[in-house]
Amino acid sequence: MGGFAFGAVVSKMNNLSTSDHSSVVSVNLFVALLCACIVVGHLLEESRWMNESITALAIGICTGVVILLFSGGKNSHLLVFSEDLFFIYLLPPIIFNAGFQVKKKQFFRNFMTITLFGAVGTLISFSIISLGAIHFFKNINIGSLELGDFLAIGAIFSATDSVCTLQVLNQDETPLLYSLVFGEGVVNDATSVVLFNAVQNFDLSHIDAVTALQLIGNFIYLFISSTLLGVFAGLLSAFIIKKLYFGRHSTDREVAIMILMAYLSYMLAELLDLSAILTVFFCGIVMSHYTWHNVTESSRVTTKHTFATLSFIAEIFIFLYVGMDALDIEKWRYVSDSPGTSIGVSSILLGLILAGRAAFVFPLSFLSNLTKKSPENKIELKQQVTIWWAGLMRGAVSMALAYNQFTREGHTQLRGNAIMITSTITVVLFSTVVFGLLTKPLVRHLLPSPKHLVSMISSESLTPKSFVVPLLANSQDSEADLCSTMTRPTSLRMLLTAPSRSVHHYWRKFDNAFMRPVFGGRGFVPYVPGSPTEQDDSQWQMDASK
Repeated sequence: MGGFAFGAVVSKMNNLSTSDHSSVVSVNLFVALLCACIVVGHLLEESRWMNESITALAIGICTGVVILLFSGGKNSHLLVFSEDLFFIYLLPPIIFNAGFQVKKKQFFRNFMTITLFGAVGTLISFSIISLGAIHFFKNINIGSLELGDFLAIGAIFSATDSVCTLQVLNQDETPLLYSLVFGEGVVNDATSVVLFNAVQNFDLSHIDAVTALQLIGNFIYLFISSTLLGVFAGLLSAFIIKKLYFGRHSTDREVAIMILMAYLSYMLAELLDLSAILTVFFCGIVMSHYTWHNVTESSRVTTKHTFATLSFIAEIFIFLYVGMDALDIEKWRYVSDSPGTSIGVSSILLGLILAGRAAFVFPLSFLSNLTKKSPENKIELKQQVTIWWAGLMRGAVSMALAYNQFTREGHTQLRGNAIMITSTITVVLFSTVVFGLLTKPLVRHLLPSPKHLVSMISSESLTPKSFVVPLLANSQDSEADLCSTMTRPTSLRMLLTAPSRSVHHYWRKFDNAFMRPVFGGRGFVPYVPGSPTEQDDSQWQMDASK
């Protein structure tokens, strides 16, 4: 009896050892593929068509094919797609870095338009895709889908890919487009997740006006509370670093507290069932406005590089992950007997995405232009077309929501669910590759950059100073000001002679009078032992004692 028990323990340990070994092999191969994506992306840097997201997708698909061949058609990926891995570990650094690096002046100048596109536009797109899916899919034999499934499809395919937007649009060449498309993408992702959760939580058997009002009220509550939580986390980090002077002992502590406070804001939002995407985005904006200026110069350079690097690796990881999982043989096995059905469903979804986005971009742009007096601030038709096109890409958020709705722990046994998963994969791959490839040429064709601006960007990118000065100066606002002074010098002169009393003007007065004395910010000099600041402080104390 004892020998049998001992043998069972040894057998179990051998199984664990084999499992651990395969996990180590998988991680090694995945890290090697990440390195390959970075190298190939660097070699294709000058390509006007390719970007790193498409490169990672292509490498992931090729790797999936190789694994599929070596495994005899049984497996195609090293890791199984997990929405928990995506939402908890990969998405936070991407969204936080986007808020940390975004040009705040452009973002808040267009905040109402961004909110209009991201919230109202997503609701319009959600309605069109859901109603279209109900109308078209009932005529196709794809299995039994309930009302909740159709509404979930609307939420899934309303989520634009803000990650891919970072790859195809340039913040310096097209600052207005970048702020509108990416800002809308962040609000859009948050709105889509809120709608998706609402569809899962609300009783859809009795839909009436009260339920609709509850849904709208729930969204407004989540939007405001998530934003306030992000602002609070950012201000708390600024206050802690300003008061405790971590830099006098170790810059590592400054960097660590910034990273951990940012991640804590995201996890707190998840814990409180809020929109973690909005929370960490606004936390990044507040940290770049206050906290970043409270740390030492070496910590500023370190945090800029650290946040950008984490975001970059997470982006490549996601697209590599999606590319490898796209060939999961288990899901394609259920649709192998009727490939025409899967192609038809994917085509319908792509058509609904095109129609749903057009249904809100052009009408809401018209409404937004009615509120703007200056022609320079209005969204032209060519810009509207670019905004419509750049937001057609679907990515990992859609994948994660689809897996959550139509699989159980990454696996599915129902034909209808398998068709929806494979159709989602097809839409994500097609939109990312085709729409992503054509976005850069479309922007260059419709909105050619001024020659002097292109030459300035290219010349600055070759000088060592261009790598250091923006990091030390946090030149998000100064770059926008620089572009405005180059393109419209007369308007700046008019502004200096007759300053306007805008919302931004009153915010700057409030910020300088109340916020910066408490939370620091631009102009605050961190205390470092032995520095001129310390000597000035000691001299000031001696003078005060006299």
